[in-house]
Amino acid sequence: MVFEGSSAAISHTGKVRSNNQDSGYSGANLFVVADGMGGHAGGDVASSIAIQRMEPLDQAYASTDDAQASLQAAATTAAGDLIRAAKDRPELAGLGTTLSAIIMVDDYAVIGHIGDSRIYLFRDDALTQITADHTFVQRLVDSGRITPEEARYHPRRSVLMRVLSDMDADPELDMFVMHTLPGDRWLLCSDGLSGVVDETHILKAMRLGMAPGRTADSLLKQALDGGAPDNVTMVLVDVGGQHALSSGTPTIVGSASNPSNIAIPAARSALSNWLHPVRQAANEPSHFEPAPEYLEELIQEDRRRARRRRFGWIAGMLLVLVMLGIAAFAAYSWTQTRYFIGADEDSVVIFQGVQQNIGPITLSTPVRDTDILLADLPEYQRASVERTINARSLSDADAIVARLQAGADANAIQQTPLPTPIPTPTEGAG
Repeated sequence: MVFEGSSAAISHTGKVRSNNQDSGYSGANLFVVADGMGGHAGGDVASSIAIQRMEPLDQAYASTDDAQASLQAAATTAAGDLIRAAKDRPELAGLGTTLSAIIMVDDYAVIGHIGDSRIYLFRDDALTQITADHTFVQRLVDSGRITPEEARYHPRRSVLMRVLSDMDADPELDMFVMHTLPGDRWLLCSDGLSGVVDETHILKAMRLGMAPGRTADSLLKQALDGGAPDNVTMVLVDVGGQHALSSGTPTIVGSASNPSNIAIPAARSALSNWLHPVRQAANEPSHFEPAPEYLEELIQEDRRRARRRRFGWIAGMLLVLVMLGIAAFAAYSWTQTRYFIGADEDSVVIFQGVQQNIGPITLSTPVRDTDILLADLPEYQRASVERTINARSLSDADAIVARLQAGADANAIQQTPLPTPIPTPTEGAG
């Protein structure tokens, strides 16, 4: 039974790499993404070989079991081809590729996966990652050592634990079958997309309901806007849906779309490497399959890195606390250059500091009680003292106190009653 739906495939070199090591295939029943690795040329060869071995699987199957068996057999054959390619052409040693494939069988999707390319399912307005990355950092996430967000920026995020390569003649694919529903949208992509565009933005693009080709263009633009340090390849597959049904004519993108006898690009000159170190570095292998002892070394390195992070965090916190302490001491020292006149119970007092307090911490201390009673001051001066009067210095405070003393003295004179005059005796009285 030929799959009924619509699909699109797209591949782009990205903004940093000079060649495309990805390959993609979109056919009648088969959909594949392969992300090659192995340097400037090996990745091209590896992903192309994988697609060439997968292409004959684009047919109708009597059962999902038949499709799974064919998918595993094709992957094993591709691994043998990679081993022979490395033997015949020593310059290709270390080549390999990820592989994420879907074969549609009636209402089921037969999925085969190895590496860190991904398959997502958009269903009921939600996006779900169907495959698990076969990476070192994913093991760290699964064991609870790091969070998924930390995995996105981990320096070892491209280290693959399983991959189609010239080192394993019997590759172990994750194989499973899922039921599909009309309206489902499947996304197969290399890490050139998933490593730059997060799931939140992928979901937003899916929700727009555009045709597979337009959705792929939108996601590619986001990857390019994000810098696209790696090749970007994706295949989108709609089950049924409102868009035009696929004709079944295969679409091959990326390195597999070139002739099968891929020419090995000449090595760059030392001058070019010196002039463009970043671009050249991008062509170095971004993935490799480590030996068991290397994995243990990476685990130990990750533990050391975690200890360094903890030490850095503690050192950073101590530095912040020291800086806050210095700032607090400087601020307190400044407050002690200020003075003000205020009231202490019933008398006028000169204070050093400022009127504000920080919680239980008082920022002022009494310097001298002037012995001027509040009750002796005129009403307007008493109100000013109760509100506090700022002084620029201690001598300025003394001058203000002198004025207050004068006001108190004048007020006392005004409030002292005049003596009653004694009458003068009248002459002739008696």
